[in-house]
Amino acid sequence: MANDPAVVDEVVAAARAESAEVARLPPAENRRHVEVMLAAGLAAFVRPGQPGDPERGPERGPERGPELGPDSGPEIHPQVRPDVDPDFEAAALLGADRAAQGVPITALLRGVQAGRSRAVQIAMERARGAGVPAELMLEVLLESDRYTGALEIHVITGYHDAELELARTARDARTQVLRRLLLDDARTLTADELAETGLQPHGQYHCVVSDVTDPLRARAMERQLATNPGLFGLVDGKLTGIAGRLPASGPPDAQALVVVAPQAPLDRIRPLYALCLNALGAAEELGLRGLHHVTDLAGQSALSTQPAMADLLSRTLLGALDPADSFHRQLAATVLAYLDHGQRFDRTATALHVHPNTIRYRLTRFEETVGTSLEAVTVESRAAVMDTLHWWWALRTWLGPP
Repeated sequence: MANDPAVVDEVVAAARAESAEVARLPPAENRRHVEVMLAAGLAAFVRPGQPGDPERGPERGPERGPELGPDSGPEIHPQVRPDVDPDFEAAALLGADRAAQGVPITALLRGVQAGRSRAVQIAMERARGAGVPAELMLEVLLESDRYTGALEIHVITGYHDAELELARTARDARTQVLRRLLLDDARTLTADELAETGLQPHGQYHCVVSDVTDPLRARAMERQLATNPGLFGLVDGKLTGIAGRLPASGPPDAQALVVVAPQAPLDRIRPLYALCLNALGAAEELGLRGLHHVTDLAGQSALSTQPAMADLLSRTLLGALDPADSFHRQLAATVLAYLDHGQRFDRTATALHVHPNTIRYRLTRFEETVGTSLEAVTVESRAAVMDTLHWWWALRTWLGPP
């Protein structure tokens, strides 16, 4: 189960559906912990004699039940008590990471319990399908319930230990100020609280949001992005901050995506944070990396908030295209590139590494297939701008993420 992406996806989906705070974290961050905890938890219940099992003791007392013979099969057996150390270590780490990311403990436990319940459901369904006796399933379920109860205790312990550690540091105080600036009302912060972080009440600051969620990666990148004055930390699970000035070059992490807003006073940072978050999601859909200004992503951000309209427009304009037809996909990609390169045959041909006549041929075939001319997008008028937008949006939606 731990190596089955479908199982991991279902457990992640259950946790995200039950807890809005957990759902605000990137799915990859949820998967990271689910995969580790599933693998550790399932390994604890592997029957002796299987590869990787702990060695069996020389004797079993009568209270442990009959000895399992070599031909007993691969079933999980309730008489095997879990070796819980790896699982509890993973659980404590989950609690610590979520505390550092600002996820409330109640929201974390809702997600953990929902994910656990879904994992148990899947395990029981598979056991029934494999013909495991009901009595054996019940015993294993009772044993696993005791085990998962202990696991939750370690999640809570890891969370509170991390909370205490964070509370003892000035870093946590700075992060709390940052979260209040971005999620609450900046006017509730006193001049003394701002002064302790080095921020100026009447200063101008850029809002910076990244897709970095791993705490270790975040700290390394923060050292490069933070300026004086500036304030960075994990907000909603992502490295986020405000900076008096931007770095001269892009982010030091080549795989990171960073969105920045123009400078603004502190009382206007909160709405800019919401815009940056939306732009970050749009940039992720486009597969972008590096540093991008939120205004450069304005169009994609606005369109990304209307998925139902995008689907309707795509079906209306491109209903004659078959997503499973590779030639149709080539035609759509060519038209999209044509629009992206200012309706210039030469630039589009260069970008696609083909002859300009090939671009002309593909556009003609596209028009024949969809039954509509693209001539309107080449006319210099307000209507042409809107027509171009409609075609671009429909094509981007139909083709899906790059």
